[in-house]
Amino acid sequence: MSTSLALTDLLASGSWQEDAACRDADPELFFSNEENDRERALLYCSSCPVRTECLEHALATREAYGIWGGTDEQERKRLLRRRRRAA
Repeated sequence: MSTSLALTDLLASGSWQEDAACRDADPELFFSNEENDRERALLYCSSCPVRTECLEHALATREAYGIWGGTDEQERKRLLRRRRRAA
């Protein structure tokens, strides 16, 4: 019996997250400092039908950690700076 949670255990019913490619993945994968885990997390994102929604959520809530919408913390900071400059 596994003790790790799947993302579906953490999400509200009816949300865009239910369609996420990572919905049954171990959330720790997306918050790991290991390069192998990061690569695996990004593989989920590469085929995800709600990648854009995930990224927009991370940007709107200023997610400080983890892989969201195929981006890491530094990539999201750069995106936010570009958006501020363009506004």
